[in-house]
Amino acid sequence: MFNLNPLQAAFLAVCASILLAAPLAVAQDRDSQEISAYVLTDAGLAKYKQAAKNLAALPTPPSDGCDDDDGTDSQSLDEVSARFNATPGVRSAIQSAGMTTREYVVFTFSLFQNGLAAWALSQPGGKLPAGTSKANVDFYNRHAAELQQLEALTQDDDCNADETEDEPEPEE
Repeated sequence: MFNLNPLQAAFLAVCASILLAAPLAVAQDRDSQEISAYVLTDAGLAKYKQAAKNLAALPTPPSDGCDDDDGTDSQSLDEVSARFNATPGVRSAIQSAGMTTREYVVFTFSLFQNGLAAWALSQPGGKLPAGTSKANVDFYNRHAAELQQLEALTQDDDCNADETEDEPEPEE
């Protein structure tokens, strides 16, 4: 056995935790880069809209993750895609619109990211966040009305119910 003093043991514990966390950080960085590099297009939006309509028609639409029981907020693109693929009918609903499940997930996250960037730019003194494509933000702004209509299709009713349950009842 090794004979370590408490300082050496603590140092090794910190090193081990860094090494164990590194693959997760690399995966998240890779996902962030993929989302940032994704180019939003009219053709992609047409497919996305059809996929959203197909998904909304399913008896059990995929969850957007608001009701995760595992307590984790952060999931990789692979994990979200796998969860969607595990829900009956989701893969075929998305593929019949001409997208892969992963592309649907990346498109969704890209819309979210560029929507936040569009909001940031609209604020007094707002600047384009680093690594954000101005073309994607412009795309988001051009299609804001369409995207707002799509939002109703892609929201999880369970999430909305949870939000309203937490709100106090108005007093009469």
